[in-house]
Amino acid sequence: MPQIHLRAEPGDYAPIVFLPGDPNRATWIAEKFDGGRGAARLVNDHRGMLGYTGTYHGVPVSVQTSGMGAPSISIVVEELLRLGATRLIRVGTCGGIGRGIKTGDIVVASAAAPVDGATRTYLHGEAYAPAADFRLVRSLVDAAEKRGRSPHVGQVATVDVFYNPDSDYFSRWRARGVLAFEMESSVLYYLAARAHAAGADVAAATILTVSDVLSEEATSEESYLPLEELNRAIEQTIEIALEAGIAS
Repeated sequence: MPQIHLRAEPGDYAPIVFLPGDPNRATWIAEKFDGGRGAARLVNDHRGMLGYTGTYHGVPVSVQTSGMGAPSISIVVEELLRLGATRLIRVGTCGGIGRGIKTGDIVVASAAAPVDGATRTYLHGEAYAPAADFRLVRSLVDAAEKRGRSPHVGQVATVDVFYNPDSDYFSRWRARGVLAFEMESSVLYYLAARAHAAGADVAAATILTVSDVLSEEATSEESYLPLEELNRAIEQTIEIALEAGIAS
């Protein structure tokens, strides 16, 4: 029976699934599959949440749009797990807040503070520390370093509000050692951990391009990368994610 949102059957998705928030980036990732997007199979386009399955260096892989925010990715991941996905890699962007982090840098999220409502709903308000799979984190770091990049590795905060009005919001989280704000990883990590605890061979990790920085000197709007520069940075992050995914 097809899933409600992904409209797919078991076998339509490969075990390795890449999760960009933007459907345009899902198509961009599919273009890097063996033979390009023309050789990939469109497995979902319901609500514009594009999903493709193909191969990368001969390894079966899929990409599925997650949408923006924890509620959206939670629906996608719940259904992907029912369809047999076992390796889930979010490929996204973030707002850097850690000291020394610059636009265009790469962040690999080893953990994600659950500041979002979706993760708290799953947890009934109980304390919990959503963490990535170490082996996937290691693969992402290794793939980045092979390309001459030194990613920032550490905790991010998954939030619900992009335009937060509190002037001290970023400084409070920076003081706690958080590297960046993003909007999906905590619930992704929780759902992967829940599946693993139930006996499934499921793992998740996140790699992010720093699209903007928040500091005493600049806001997100003032620091946001021009589109061409952002796309160049994201392209490299996508290639790192693909290499790490098939190595995991």
